Amino acid sequence: MDVFGLARRWRDTWAEAWPRRDVEAITALYEPHAAYRSHPLREADAPRAYLERVFAEADAIECWFGEPLVAADRAAVEWWGSWLESAGELTLAGVTVLRFGARGLVAEHVDYWAEIPGRTAPFPGWGGLVS
Repeated sequence: MDVFGLARRWRDTWAEAWPRRDVEAITALYEPHAAYRSHPLREADAPRAYLERVFAEADAIECWFGEPLVAADRAAVEWWGSWLESAGELTLAGVTVLRFGARGLVAEHVDYWAEIPGRTAPFPGWGGLVS
């Protein structure tokens, strides 16, 4: 299994689909019963349910993704996103840790992130700046 290629596909799909709030494109990357944790201290959710809920709350989304780091069937990908929601503008910067199943789809997804109010772009040199 080409985990680096799978991780790049995940990154590229998210980079294109997140600003459009394209639930279908992103959900297609995940196994039907994938465990999706939007934070390590939260319960796992179904990818579609999570995306539909949070995409309904966000507007004017900007995002950037770094180059994946890969080991065995796992990958880590840095990301940075800013958007507008009811409480105002918000920026999150984080890392997603993925485990790919035998069919090349994401079986487990865990996000680790920090947030700040307002819209802040990545610092120079951050993550290779794939947007």
